[in-house]
Amino acid sequence: MKVVQPCILVVEDEAAQREVLSYNLEAEGYRVLQGESGDEGLLLARENVPDLIVLDWMLPEMSGIEVCRQVKSDTTTKAIPIIMLSARSEDVDKVRGLETGADDYVAKPYSVKELMARVKAQLRRTRPAALGAQLDFEDIVLNGETHKVTRAGVELKLGPTEYRLLSQLMEKPGRVWPREQLLDHVWGRDAFVDTRTVDVHVGRLRKALTAEGGSDPIRTIRGTGYAFG
Repeated sequence: MKVVQPCILVVEDEAAQREVLSYNLEAEGYRVLQGESGDEGLLLARENVPDLIVLDWMLPEMSGIEVCRQVKSDTTTKAIPIIMLSARSEDVDKVRGLETGADDYVAKPYSVKELMARVKAQLRRTRPAALGAQLDFEDIVLNGETHKVTRAGVELKLGPTEYRLLSQLMEKPGRVWPREQLLDHVWGRDAFVDTRTVDVHVGRLRKALTAEGGSDPIRTIRGTGYAFG
């Protein structure tokens, strides 16, 4: 079953560093977006709502600290984990980065292997099903390793798209997902589908979830999209 892998935004002004980071993240199977300035990184974060941001402190015009502050103050992006990269290794700088909202801080020069481990640790919190974990919501259980879903102990028959859609919704119960964001996260940025496709598959998912008489856990947010729970 195809799984749309977590999307990571790399914001780094040094082209060589940016390419090395992107290469290693893609080698781990992640989808990567690249920004070379604070302004561009902030725009990409707001437009795409990636699963994680790897953010350099020293950026032209808008610093990484300011990008972090704005990402964390925006209701659309505040839940995105941020790993801050910096040549500033003093404790006071680490504290400032973390107090601004960064979820982790890595001093340059860093081990690529260690950084990949830190990326995985952050994603384990925010995209657990994509990393093989089990998700539970009331009587619904999604097994990220076997890709099986049960409700009240009965296995549900879901197509691959419905499974990915349910996984995305269950990973963040209560979050409102605009249709455009679901398209990016569930179908992928290169998919040639429109927002009506989301409605069709949400309808199929609802039918599967309520086939045995259970309540519908998916809420329609008029004019926007959907939320789970």
